[in-house]
Amino acid sequence: MMVFLKLAIKSLKNRAFATTLTVISIALSVALLLTVERAKRAAEEGFTQTISKTDLIVGARSGPLQLILYTVFNMGNATHNISYETYEKVKAHPAIEWTIPYSLGDGHRGFRVVGTTQDFFKHYHYRGDQQVKFAQGKEFADIWDVVVGADVARKLKYSLGDRIVVAHGVTKGEGILQHDDRPFVISGILEPTGTPLDRAVYMSLQGMEALHVDWQDGAAPAMDKVIPREQLTNELKVHTITAFFVGAKSRIETLKLQREINTYEGEPLLAIIPGATLSELWNGLSYVEGVLRMISWMVVAVGFMAMLIALTTTLNERRREMAILRAVGAKSNQILGLLVFESALLTAVGVALGLVTSWGLIAVLKPWIETEFGLYLVGPWVTRYELMYLIITLVGGTLIGLIPALRAQKLALKDGLSVRI
Repeated sequence: MMVFLKLAIKSLKNRAFATTLTVISIALSVALLLTVERAKRAAEEGFTQTISKTDLIVGARSGPLQLILYTVFNMGNATHNISYETYEKVKAHPAIEWTIPYSLGDGHRGFRVVGTTQDFFKHYHYRGDQQVKFAQGKEFADIWDVVVGADVARKLKYSLGDRIVVAHGVTKGEGILQHDDRPFVISGILEPTGTPLDRAVYMSLQGMEALHVDWQDGAAPAMDKVIPREQLTNELKVHTITAFFVGAKSRIETLKLQREINTYEGEPLLAIIPGATLSELWNGLSYVEGVLRMISWMVVAVGFMAMLIALTTTLNERRREMAILRAVGAKSNQILGLLVFESALLTAVGVALGLVTSWGLIAVLKPWIETEFGLYLVGPWVTRYELMYLIITLVGGTLIGLIPALRAQKLALKDGLSVRI
């Protein structure tokens, strides 16, 4: 074994340039494969753990996917709202420990505005035990206070005390109609979470109600019928909400509670278990995962082809070397084994370098990726799936070496000590 290793190292050193290029191509292929796998795992983890420790999400009767999209991801709109009276009745159920009312409203420069209560900051969890925390400031206390997510503050360069104007309609731009007669003041800025929480503006339910308290049938009031901002307080009555989150006193009671809410006679409601619905939604997007993995394996295949070309094109240069080995007593099978060993060595070095490169990139780019894309690269450095990919790569690279090795074996049997040119 040591003789094989010494011969292989000397032979590879003699072809240092081609060897280096081959190792780099394999390393880049492996690094890309591992990085894509890590990003896929982070995306899945972030997607399915966007909300946790919430037993049920309740909204107007529609579909589970639609309900999860407009409550957890703030995407789309509800077909109907829920009366606040119904919410209060369901909230009083003896099996319910806590609730978070959630009311989708207008927008602010492309970001969604959400009406809720201070229970949102107490009970909303994501990625297991992670709780909503403040980077600066505090919860809204006054009807004209708002709390902004990390992305909102960063992209719009907001700080505590800044005044913002909510616009009627959720758009990419400035909105359909500015509520500039009722500005809000930023009382708090949330820490980054890597979830849709970062891309929303939060206010009290009364603040949400105040925006349209004097509107009639969806139309803005005439100038003489506008209620002055100073007359609107926290005592304003809330009429409807979009949905609400539920924490049950016992997980065992969740299914029974879900069934009772779904058959509630006072108003058509839909209660879903968020974890199950999120998993179902992610499985529906599994084709993206398959495409990413296929691209990664295609890159690995290109790396193998580069190694095959490098080994094959150097065979003519090595015919004299093979003939000398035969002359000193080396068997044709030993020459075959030497070349296969070289390809295995190249693959092993490439895999190790690719692994280190992937780890290095993740360590360096992790803060930027978390801030820009909301992908939290957590978990073990190498999973069993990634280990399986590395083993497949090692075996594949070794088998690729058989092709030039078999050809070299045949040439070594024909050639003498001198090579004819």
